[in-house]
Amino acid sequence: MIDNTLLEILRCPESYQTLRVADSALVQSINQKMKFNQVKNRGGQAISEPIDGGLLREDGKFLYPIRGRIPVMLVDEAIAI
Repeated sequence: MIDNTLLEILRCPESYQTLRVADSALVQSINQKMKFNQVKNRGGQAISEPIDGGLLREDGKFLYPIRGRIPVMLVDEAIAI
């Protein structure tokens, strides 16, 4: 989904930690919780649109969603894990 060269370059815009592609089980879990309005981004907005994937921060605390093969690298759009 994400080119390895791009993944090596991308960093968390807040902490500059490395990112890794989230496994499908985590993405499915987040999408399932969205159905019950249980997911909010760091900006406090409820997220109802399913994500295609995600980039997980090195410390595992936040996930940057991927929608339409494009990673959304905005701090307020990150999802707390």
